[in-house]
Amino acid sequence: MNFKSTIIFIMIVVMVGLASFTAFNGLEVGNVAIRPIGESVRQGLDLQGGVYVVYEAQTDETGNELDRMMSQVIEVFRRRVDSMGLTEPEIVREGDKRIRVALPGVENAQEAIEMVGKTAQLQFVDPEGNVILTGNNIRGSEVKFPSGQANPIVSLDLDSEGARIFAEVTGRLAQIPNSQVDDKIIYIVLDDEIISSPVVNDRIPDGQATISGNFTPESASNLATLIRAGALPVDLTEVQTTTITASLGENSLASSVRAAQIGITIVLLFMLAFYRLSGLVADIALVVYILIVLGIFVALNATLTLPGIAALILSVGMAVDANVIIFERLKEELRAGKTLRSAIDSGFNRAFKAIIDSNITTLIAGVVLYQFGTGPIRGFAVMLIIGIVASMFTAVVVTKFLLKLLVAMNITKNKKLFGA
Repeated sequence: MNFKSTIIFIMIVVMVGLASFTAFNGLEVGNVAIRPIGESVRQGLDLQGGVYVVYEAQTDETGNELDRMMSQVIEVFRRRVDSMGLTEPEIVREGDKRIRVALPGVENAQEAIEMVGKTAQLQFVDPEGNVILTGNNIRGSEVKFPSGQANPIVSLDLDSEGARIFAEVTGRLAQIPNSQVDDKIIYIVLDDEIISSPVVNDRIPDGQATISGNFTPESASNLATLIRAGALPVDLTEVQTTTITASLGENSLASSVRAAQIGITIVLLFMLAFYRLSGLVADIALVVYILIVLGIFVALNATLTLPGIAALILSVGMAVDANVIIFERLKEELRAGKTLRSAIDSGFNRAFKAIIDSNITTLIAGVVLYQFGTGPIRGFAVMLIIGIVASMFTAVVVTKFLLKLLVAMNITKNKKLFGA
């Protein structure tokens, strides 16, 4: 027995075992803490619950004008979603006139949909019904807490055109006697709904206006958010809405993880029973493969979805396929009378081209899915691409290294233990 090779092999097995334990259970040593992968991976909407909505623009515009319009809608949506304090939202264009908004972790789905999808123009209307400003004239809106006042106020910051118009209108309304309050109001209208109706007391010459009243912090924040979200350049129709509860997402995740555990365990046992020592090497390489895939996934800060879990299980099968191709070539070489060392080199050389060919075609499919897919399809594609690259590495490099190490240990020359 070669003790050096044996020690290296045992060290690798121990390191893989420790890495697996740390990956799935976490580790804390002194001030250093490693979170379990389950807590480090970002979960998609289908795993943590939430809502996604598909909107369609009602316009006949095409070409660059349509692109400009849709980009503006996405930006408005993004500001509205950001104002809700949501994490990991997804706002993507689908086709020419559709936009898909996914909001993971939303507690009140209907409220979120209403906040994001308000489609009408934000308008400032004078007492005579004339639109004096639109959301395009608003550069900012925020809540302030003036000293000495019990209630917060909402401040407005207008662009130069809005400031000029506002100065003229407020100057005119400020001259109206206070007894005629209804004639001094500027109505702020969103989606045909008056969201605020401040009374003009003074001329506002510089575009820096404030709205005061009996605001609570929540109501002031809501008004500021609606104003800040601004205008949509086109009417939008809600064409699809799907809500996934958090409990449904948790159940889906638990079921998927259980399916993955069962499937991977069966694969490991099959390889061990059918290929014996070679199967043991394949099992170690598969564990390394899973650690590499999950590690890269976390490093990329990618979002795990149910299709992503399916891609992980699928890529495990592809990694096994690569090992099966290698071991079958190895068996052929052993039956031809070659020694273990020679058979390993010849078997890997013969299997290499088949492994590359089969994985390259799947890799191309994964890249195409990522480029043209959306939402969960992209999650599937990301996991598939990572899995393919990792499976080729573990099959060609890790499996070969471990197999040579095992032969170098010189613990047996029985070719049947290598599946022959």
